[in-house]
Amino acid sequence: MSDLNQTLFDRARQVIPGGVNSPVRAFRAVGGTPRFVKRAQGAYFWDANDKRYIDYIGSWGPMILGHSHPAVLEAVQKAALDGFSFGAPTEREIQLVEALLKLMPSMDMVRLVSSGTEAGMSALRLARGATGRSKIIKFEGCYHGHADALLVKAGSGLATFGNPTSAGVPPEVVQHTLVLEYNNIPQLEEAFAIHGKELACLMIEPIAGNMNFVRASVPFMKRCRELCTQYGALLVFDEVMTGCRVALGSAQSVYAKSIPGFEPDVTVLGKVIGGGMPLAAFGGKRAVMEQLAPLGPVYQAGTLSGNPVATACGLATLHEISKPGFFDALSARTRSLVDGLTQAAQKAGVPFSADCEGGMFGFFLLPELPQNYAKVMTSDSPKFNQLFHGLLDRGVYIAPALYEAGFVSGAHTAQDIADTVQAAAEVFAAI
Repeated sequence: MSDLNQTLFDRARQVIPGGVNSPVRAFRAVGGTPRFVKRAQGAYFWDANDKRYIDYIGSWGPMILGHSHPAVLEAVQKAALDGFSFGAPTEREIQLVEALLKLMPSMDMVRLVSSGTEAGMSALRLARGATGRSKIIKFEGCYHGHADALLVKAGSGLATFGNPTSAGVPPEVVQHTLVLEYNNIPQLEEAFAIHGKELACLMIEPIAGNMNFVRASVPFMKRCRELCTQYGALLVFDEVMTGCRVALGSAQSVYAKSIPGFEPDVTVLGKVIGGGMPLAAFGGKRAVMEQLAPLGPVYQAGTLSGNPVATACGLATLHEISKPGFFDALSARTRSLVDGLTQAAQKAGVPFSADCEGGMFGFFLLPELPQNYAKVMTSDSPKFNQLFHGLLDRGVYIAPALYEAGFVSGAHTAQDIADTVQAAAEVFAAI
């Protein structure tokens, strides 16, 4: 029988660079042929050959309710009947922002956009405009979208400014971007001592999802907040991945439990808040947000920002995940997956460590959890590729890259978890 996935991939490569519209989909890291999705429902999707997979990427995070949730589907269909896009304000934009403000009291105002990259780029411009400063701090292994100034890798020394990690980004574009090691407090303190008065912001993923799952330690996050306050830099939380995913109040609510009064100055959101539609946002305190046009001098605009169908999808999703018990059940299901995988690996004698928060999880083929990108890079890549393809053959779809977090949805059942753990046990025994 012919492989329709291969047929489609061959066809795609003739007209789309690499055959995909986002690089990680190409399976370059793991080898093999990408699965072309035909349809999805609940915790599953079916490929071009009609093979079913238990889905642990969930469109890279947004599908927290699973695919085609009835309430979300109804809201989207109803909104589409009224029109796809107007280029003018709608009441639903206000409703979505009001819902976000209730979940994250660190924000007084929010601007809606269409992608996480757009939100991150705009938040960076806002921070520079609001402070009148140029330099920024980011951390190695944290991904904030593909805006030029944020496509930077770390230099070899503390105060070494980054070099572009993509062709087409001139060095002068990233000359003000300082890249530090995640969870390194002494380096953080020295960077502020040297550059503090020139820093517009510190941008961070509180739980990094693009070096798999690595959380900022509480002492490290506390120091980030203290230093930003001391030097007048803005603390920008990139919660595109963690927003309304690790907790209803996002990662900032998780840190607030351990750090009294903790709040970021600016929050970047995406994925879950759009429920699978192209929608993202950034928000903060009123004095900062009022620097944006048309009130202030910082320009930002978007033809499809606040799209009426996307906001309907997002509102319906937020309504469902706000129901009592949703996150308790999601967290328990995710924990059961992580614990099951850990036990299966231990039984097979495979070095393995894993962590999770809410509906987000990650694992490493290492004996203990890494705290920074350098340690993440020591994970066993060939063994991961074996695990990936072994699971894929058994109908389990995890991220086709060693350095990407995974996601559990409210649609995943105890049986889905058991089947996944069993599949992993079989693969671990073989590697």
